[in-house]
Amino acid sequence: MEGTVFTPSLEGMKHVKSVDSVMLAKPFLDVCKLILPVLDKFGAAMSIVKSDIGGNIAFSGNLFIHLRICKRLESKYVSDPSKFEHLHSMVQVEVESKTAKGSSSCTNGLLWLTRYSVAMKLAPNRKKFMEVICGSGDINADIEKFCKTFAPLLAENHKFLASVGVDDLKAS
Repeated sequence: MEGTVFTPSLEGMKHVKSVDSVMLAKPFLDVCKLILPVLDKFGAAMSIVKSDIGGNIAFSGNLFIHLRICKRLESKYVSDPSKFEHLHSMVQVEVESKTAKGSSSCTNGLLWLTRYSVAMKLAPNRKKFMEVICGSGDINADIEKFCKTFAPLLAENHKFLASVGVDDLKAS
């Protein structure tokens, strides 16, 4: 692979928004999955995070932040791709049916996108981190670009969750 471990996710983020700037469910979830090779580079150190990979993906922010994108988001999308083409439509349906606050809701999974967790403590020191993730390309530039590109998506999700009154749920 040319580039760094971030190259596929950087490319994928170009397709997360529709022409109308609406966040698309499938491309967003695909980008979240593309972060997995970063975890693979750490082997056993990240196995706790990776073991529930449908639910846990780590990276973003200063270095590591826990992203909780549950398999249930993808399952919900697959159940009716046209109805759930837009990421936030999954939450809107749960809000309207008053199921958004359930521990197994898609809303709860999406909440993890803005939450710090134990994954930060699992990250190795900076030197080891850089040794592990470097490939061909400018890793520092890719990390910076990834954070600048992905952080606004997370912020948009948080703003949406706040607008429907579910940003203060205890995510599980």
